[in-house]
Parts: sequence; structure tokens; C-alpha cells
Amino acid sequence: MNAELFVDVTPDHLSIALLEDKRLVELRTETSNVKFAVGDVYLGRVKKIMPGLNAAFVDVGYEKDAFLHYLDLGPQFRSLQKFLNIASNKKGVVALHKLKSEPDINKNGTIPEVLTAGQNVLVQVAKEPISTKGPRLTSELSIAGRNMVLLPFSDKVSVSQKISSTEERNRLKRLLLSIKPKSFGVIIRTVAEGKMVAELDKELRTLVKRWEENTSRIRDVKAPGLVIGEIGRTSALIRDILNPSFNTIYVNDEEVCHEIKEYVGMIAPDRQKIVKHYRGDAPIFDQFHVHRQIKALFGRTVSFKSGAYLIIEHTEALHVIDVNSGNRSKSASNQENNALEVNLAAADEIARQLRLRDMGGIIVVDFIDMQLNENRQKVFDKMKQAMAPDRTKHNILPLSKFGLMQITRQRVRPELHIQTQEGCPTCNGTGKIEPAIFWPKTLEDAVKKAVQGLKMKNLILKVNPLVYAYLKKGFPSLALKWKFKYSRGLKVFPSDSLGLLEFKIVDKEDNEVDLT
Repeated sequence: MNAELFVDVTPDHLSIALLEDKRLVELRTETSNVKFAVGDVYLGRVKKIMPGLNAAFVDVGYEKDAFLHYLDLGPQFRSLQKFLNIASNKKGVVALHKLKSEPDINKNGTIPEVLTAGQNVLVQVAKEPISTKGPRLTSELSIAGRNMVLLPFSDKVSVSQKISSTEERNRLKRLLLSIKPKSFGVIIRTVAEGKMVAELDKELRTLVKRWEENTSRIRDVKAPGLVIGEIGRTSALIRDILNPSFNTIYVNDEEVCHEIKEYVGMIAPDRQKIVKHYRGDAPIFDQFHVHRQIKALFGRTVSFKSGAYLIIEHTEALHVIDVNSGNRSKSASNQENNALEVNLAAADEIARQLRLRDMGGIIVVDFIDMQLNENRQKVFDKMKQAMAPDRTKHNILPLSKFGLMQITRQRVRPELHIQTQEGCPTCNGTGKIEPAIFWPKTLEDAVKKAVQGLKMKNLILKVNPLVYAYLKKGFPSLALKWKFKYSRGLKVFPSDSLGLLEFKIVDKEDNEVDLT
């Protein structure tokens, strides 16, 4: 498998696209100043105790209070609170190995037994704010690395179940037990398989250092406040998915490219050369045809093989996916074989869509009816195989007698929605038609205002590819005429992300110019 990662950095947002064999399988888009990401550790303040829910609402600085359930406090919550009290009054590092552990809390206890309103607590974001809900919190803190996850206030070492070799699991467990510091536990990740002690020891020391450096600042943090920030989203994604099949990481920003190159050099020094700075004039997602795949894959209807298609609907409670054979109904020898063929192909596309849209919660799939139990089993096995590369926790149930498959997939961040339908290209849905013949004049007026009104010498006009073709047609083209008429620093570029009658004027730093 050939995997490529494309990172699009602009002043307003960061987009990360993962392509496997030229097919888009993961997409992350977010504003540059994102907060309350999974993994962030905050010093929060308990706002309200809810005995009926056996939970508390905690202020971590988000507009809505975050949710902390009793079962997410962790057995060593009293030890964590003891550590917090000491760290809040002491300058410098509080050594965990010198801290005497407190008794575990009762796993069947109640929230008022351990928390009171106004109390400060050290918490970690387990789920990002979704819809009308604030973040979901946990007090079982963890610091994620490439090969392992560090667990303060624990002494346990566990190994990923995806490492199938019993001998390798035992080797890794013995190795980590021998090198880990006291009062720190470790979860060994799948990618640690086959790694030597020197590499694991180096990463373990780095994670412990990160914990100590950040928690030594607790005394200076005023609740609610950030204590430990998750590493950059780009680096976090690379940490989780980097594997030998990766051959290229393209980044269109020099600073972010340097950051990623440093991180890859730290976790996999021999792979540092795969990070490349993209310097092309066209937007990176347009150059590598990522925008085209986004437009094709995020609609309500998704075609996947010889006319077959999926219909994807979203509700507050669950997601529903309907499999349709389309115009393939006569392509197989009989109805049963046709249904099996379409369902097997649909399983691959559904697994891809779940990763791509980051759909979480309950997903119900309505496959085409099949009469034979062995065929239902084949579809079930295919679905498990297709979702095996999905790093998000999930559970798949066999098909019911009605042909329905139930899937649960952990929801840790909001589902990605991308608008794929464009409004009327001439009136933008207002019901009033703007004659297309006037559109070049609108663009020229915008260029004129930017040059003469805003005194811009170098500017870039981004337009839909169809408009771009029109502006570049002939000699001299309209674009060339404007260049000589207004500014020799004018450049025109096509952008797949813009509608037919949309345009942007940006400066050489890619900052959009306000023409209002």
C-alpha cells in the first residue's frame, strides 16, 4: 500500500488529507487556534455536582461546562488530588516516586464522596465538544507517544492486543517493567512490536520529562487553565499512522514542514527524508486532486462500483447507510450473487466513509437482502477485514435477519461535514439572476479596487477552474490584459474549492483581502 499525507496550512485553518493508493481515506480540517483537543490536560474547577448522574460539571474554560463521570475519575484519584495539592504550592518538579499513594476510591462509590463544588481538579479531554455538549473529561491521565502511552499514578504495564505473538508480548512487557520509573504505568502500542530497548527507553524518558516539565508549572496556572497541551494535530496524526507504507508527506508551509521533519526525525530517523516542502503555485489540494475527491465523497449519495451507490443519512441518535445496487441488477448470474457482490464492495466503501467522515456513535447499515446465511457471514467477515485498519475503537455485529448490520464507533470529535452541493451559479439561491456576461466585469472591478484602492502591488486572484479557463483563453487573454492594465504582480490561479461564481483575492502570504 502506498500512503501519502498532504498538509494544507493557511492563516485560518489546517487541513490534513491521507491518501492510500491515491484514494482519500482520512481528512482532518480545523481552525488554526483549536482548543480542547483530545489529550489536552487542564486544571479545572468543579462547578456543579450531579448525584443523580453520579457526575460533575467542570469548568475548563469552554463556553459549556465539561462532563466528568465518577467512573472516569480512575482508582488513583485521591493520589492525583494529593499530587495536585502539593504541586499547587511547590515550585519545581514533584517526584511521583517519592509520593506515597493514597487508597483507591470505591469503584461503586458516588461523586459527592470525592468531589465538592469549587474544588480544583486535574482532568484530561477524552472527547472534544460535540454539537450542544461540552468536552467529556477523565482524571485517568495519559501522555501518548509513538510506541507507548505513559500512565502517571499507575504501576501496570499492558500490551496492545493487536500484537498477536505471545512471545513478543511477554518480551515487551518484561522490558518495560525493567525500565519504567516507579509510579508510572505504560500501555505498549502496536507499533512497538520488534523495537529494541534503546529506542523504547529513549521515548519513555521523553514522555516522563514532558510530564514533569508541564506539571512543574501547575503553581502558576490559574483554574481554568491548560497544563499539558497535546502535540500539534499534524504531529499527533503522524505519530499514530506513520508506517513503512508511507512514502511522502507534503507540506505547503515551511515552518510546519520543519516541525514535522523534526518530529519524524525523532520517532523514525530513517524516514525523515519523506517530509517534503511543497512550493508550487497552485493550492496543494488542487495540485494533487484532493479537492476533487472531497467533492465526490462527502455528499449524501456516494457511488462506489459499476453504478452501485450508498445513501448516507445522519440523525441526532444514529447514522443510517443504505446500500443500493443501482443499474447493476443484471450484471451477475442471479439476484443472490448480485446482492453478495454489491454488499462486499459496499463494505469496503463503508469502512472508508466511516474513517473519512469520522462518523461515531451508532451506525446502522441496510445491506441488500440475501437469503443464504453463508453469504451474510461473508459480508460480516468482509466488514471486519475492511475496518481492521481503523484505529478508532469499534464493534461490529453480524447481519440480522432483516439484512441490517449494527456498528458502534467511538466518537471523540465532531463528525466532519463538508458542503458538496453548490447554490445556483448565477443567483446564489436568492432567486434573482445575475447575467453571466457581467461576471468578468465583477472580477475586474475587484482587481482594480485591490490595486488602486488598497495599493496592492502583488496579488493572487483565485477562481473556479472553468472561470480560470475563460480568463486565460486566447492571446492576449483577459488575465494578461488585466496584468498590464493594473499590476504586473497579478497572478490568476484555479481552485477546485470555489464555486462557479466565487473568487478570492489573496496576498503573497495567502491572506484573503477584504474588499468590502
